[in-house]
Amino acid sequence: MNKVLSDIRLFLRQEEGVTAIEYSLIAFLIATVIILATMSIGINLQNVFCNVAKGIGNGINQVPAC
Repeated sequence: MNKVLSDIRLFLRQEEGVTAIEYSLIAFLIATVIILATMSIGINLQNVFCNVAKGIGNGINQVPAC
């Protein structure tokens, strides 16, 4: 019986699983921020290129559909 109780105490003291979960949550949050930033930059870049294309299109009387 003492062996079982000591095994349970040892199991409850182990923190490797908790640390792994914390690291995975941090990695998930960092990946989410990177994805959102990339999407935002991509939309802004698309608008810039669209405006440039419209400016060039106005110069040659062809306005692209953006």
